[in-house]
Formats: sequence, structure tokens, C-alpha cells
Amino acid sequence: MEIEIHLNGEPRRVPEGATVADLIGSLELVPEQVAVERNRLLVRRAEHGSTRLAPGDEVEVVTLVGGG
Repeated sequence: MEIEIHLNGEPRRVPEGATVADLIGSLELVPEQVAVERNRLLVRRAEHGSTRLAPGDEVEVVTLVGGG
């Protein structure tokens, strides 16, 4: 079964019970290089694996880019 969330303003379906870590993995992103907000609250990296997504969640994923 799947649920619908909004990822960076776009609807996206994810498996029911998916976590923030699962979402990052499905996007093929490096966890150490992203910042994630769920419903306007920052999700600490240590909590990515335990933070389950719920129907209607508003998720923002920002990729951090280093440079000089």
C-alpha cells in the first residue's frame, strides 16, 4: 500500500511505513549531503531512520553543495 506526500511541492507516492531515510535512499541522495524538513520542522539526521512519513506530509529535501 502507498501513501501520498508532497516532496518539494510536488505530489509523490511512497510505501506506507516509509521513513525519511527510505525517501532519501529512493532519491539516491547521500544522507550527509541533505537537509530535510517535514511539516516545516527540521528532521535531524540521527532521526531520519525513525521518522515515518504520513499521508499529506509536506517534505522539503535540500541538497547541500560545498565549494569555494
